[in-house]
Amino acid sequence: MSDHPPSATLTTPLIRPARPDDVETIHRFIVELAEAEQFPGEVTAQPGNVADALFGPTAVAEAVLAEINSEPAGFALFYPTYSTVLGRPGIHLEDLYVRPEYRGAGLGRALLAHLANLAVQRGCGRLEWWVLRTNEPALRFYRRLHARGLDEIEIMRLDGEALRTLAANASAIGPARTS
Repeated sequence: MSDHPPSATLTTPLIRPARPDDVETIHRFIVELAEAEQFPGEVTAQPGNVADALFGPTAVAEAVLAEINSEPAGFALFYPTYSTVLGRPGIHLEDLYVRPEYRGAGLGRALLAHLANLAVQRGCGRLEWWVLRTNEPALRFYRRLHARGLDEIEIMRLDGEALRTLAANASAIGPARTS
């Protein structure tokens, strides 16, 4: 990897779909992103999990890589959603990451524009993502793109013991009947 500042080496970025040989790079970016955001807890995902999610028989997500001068500089990982209100699919951006040495050169905007273009091409009604309230630089960046925060929803999550307890209660009740 080059130690040159982006302005000295930046060329037009190449944004391309991820390939199976990109899994290690994507996993490294996921770890770097979690560290940069001081995400609570350790990243437990392994490269094999990423490979299964992106390229396995029941792939659930897609990713694109951004390259500058043939060097991986960032990525976006996303998956399809569906809005019953809109009656249309959408795209949920799970992770967007640009390596520190490439920030401020428009690469994050290029990745988001690429995803917006995919959403339009696929007939999606929205492109959405979550951002930590403590990530002020990201919030400023997204607001400059005219993304809006949603006051009307609260993100809820079941995980760990709460998830297992509710699942156990479902099996204790018995299978749901269908007719």
